[in-house]
Amino acid sequence: MDRNSILGIILIAGIFIVWTTLNKPSEEEIEAAKYKRDSIELARQDLLIQQKIEQAAQLQSQKIETNDEKKSQDEELKSLYGSFATAGVGEQEFITLENELLKVKITNKGGRVYSVELKDYKTYTQKPLILFDGDSTEFGLNFFSQNKSIETNNLFFVASEKTNKSVKMRLYAGDDKYIEYVYTLQPESYKVDFDINFVGMNQVFANNMSVVDLNFSMYSPQQEKGAKNETMYTTMGYKYFQDEVNTLSARGKDEAREELSTKIKWVSYQQQFFSTILVAKNSFSNAIIEYKSIEDSPKYLKYFKSTIGIPFEFSAKSTVPMSFYFGPNHYTTLKKQKLDFEQIIPLGWGIFGWVNRFAIIPVFNFLGNYIANYGLIILILTILIKVVLFPLTYKSYLSTAKMRVLKPEIDEINKKFPKKEDAMKKQQATMGMYKKVGVSPMGGCLPMLVQMPILFAMFKFFPASIELRQKAFLWADDLSAYDSIFSWNVDIPLISTFYGNHISLFTILMAVALVFSSRLNTGQMNDTNQQMPGMKFMMTYMMPVMMLVFFNRYAAGLSYYYFLSNVITLGQTLFIRRFVDDEALLKKLHENKKKVVKKSKWQERLEAAAKQKGHKPPKKK
Repeated sequence: MDRNSILGIILIAGIFIVWTTLNKPSEEEIEAAKYKRDSIELARQDLLIQQKIEQAAQLQSQKIETNDEKKSQDEELKSLYGSFATAGVGEQEFITLENELLKVKITNKGGRVYSVELKDYKTYTQKPLILFDGDSTEFGLNFFSQNKSIETNNLFFVASEKTNKSVKMRLYAGDDKYIEYVYTLQPESYKVDFDINFVGMNQVFANNMSVVDLNFSMYSPQQEKGAKNETMYTTMGYKYFQDEVNTLSARGKDEAREELSTKIKWVSYQQQFFSTILVAKNSFSNAIIEYKSIEDSPKYLKYFKSTIGIPFEFSAKSTVPMSFYFGPNHYTTLKKQKLDFEQIIPLGWGIFGWVNRFAIIPVFNFLGNYIANYGLIILILTILIKVVLFPLTYKSYLSTAKMRVLKPEIDEINKKFPKKEDAMKKQQATMGMYKKVGVSPMGGCLPMLVQMPILFAMFKFFPASIELRQKAFLWADDLSAYDSIFSWNVDIPLISTFYGNHISLFTILMAVALVFSSRLNTGQMNDTNQQMPGMKFMMTYMMPVMMLVFFNRYAAGLSYYYFLSNVITLGQTLFIRRFVDDEALLKKLHENKKKVVKKSKWQERLEAAAKQKGHKPPKKK
């Protein structure tokens, strides 16, 4: 480093020292700055303290408000629910009971069954089959306590002793005072035991109360393919205590209601193929049941509601044992319950129901044990029925054939008495001629009347048979619903109302077979009796058209059965025709004229009575 550089550095350092010395603050200035800094720090600390004080005051205020709100809420709950005030608020929770057949979901809100799933079945859209869902269901007791109307459906129960097969739900009204629901799911069963225990309720309920109302309502969902057909089988039923079973009529009604003032054993909520049944181990005191149809709903068909009187023993502790049936309307399954559940299946009244219960169902179940295809089972069942009824079919045909071959003689009688005022004489002459040859005009009708119970029994059996549910055959994907080969979404006036928005092929085949069968039978009738010119048109054309419209929405299994029945009847008629010789039959009838007609005992008694009065019997000509 040279001399000039060193001088430059010394000069700069000197300038810096002189500048620093000249600008050094005085003692007063240093004190002022320190005072100012301390004042700012104190102010900041005061602000922080003030903020903490305000926050503390705010928290205290909120705490006071919360306590006030809680106190106000408690007072409000107590004013609404009295002793049950603590159960007025809570969070909804679920407990599931499950066995091989059922999944039962129970909620602590109301302590009720929230939903039931039948594991072995699906809806027509192949979704899990839920008998009812909790959001649309109400189930709870209604009673007076401390001059307050209490409905347990909206109160919160406490669950205890939970397993996958049983649970206890308690609704507390104080220490050692509660209502307890006990649910127990039986293994491999559609039955759920349901007991209500009343503990200390004699101190809570209104004095001398002997009946507690149980409100049970639900929306019945659509489970099947044909909603309109399913609606006709969706209804409510009940059984009187140790007496008959009744159901509310579901056909052609939008609503129905019935007040049951005497003891009843159970109340049922019936869908087409499934039911929810509440059963008393002893009996219910009374009930009011009602339903209403739900129009234009994509999910529900009807709304069920019942108010059931449960007997209450006014004591410190009492129990009301009950049970639920959540399951299919399967005849054998229902009958095993030994509570007359099977009578809710609409198999027909009187003789029609007897035919189904004691003939059709046993044979159908027997065939089902060996044959898996239900279309084939219906075919075999139809053949068996036709074989059993063949003697009656033959007798009916033979009677009609006798009247047909006698037509020339009937024409002669008609010519002999052409006037209307001679109608009585013509009728007497005709009946006299029939009597001589041994022909009964009712001979063709009586065998047909004997077959009618089976015809109507099958009409009831197929739509109510759960065995056919979702069983496919040929083009039909479900024999318990209509078989559609073509459908449309546009509503066509009158057609959509009466016929529907689809075309069922089995119904068309049934109508065509009926036309040919009727033409064959009514042809003989009109050859015999020309006094009924409209009969052929009615039986041959009008009847098939009416059935074509009426059966379009019905079960495909029913139309398939009637199709087979008409085809077999047609074949039997043609077969009999080949073995009945009209000339030989006429000859035999003429031979009958030569025989002496034996008087019946009734005729002999009439003649004997006439002789006693002095009347002589008419001489034989």
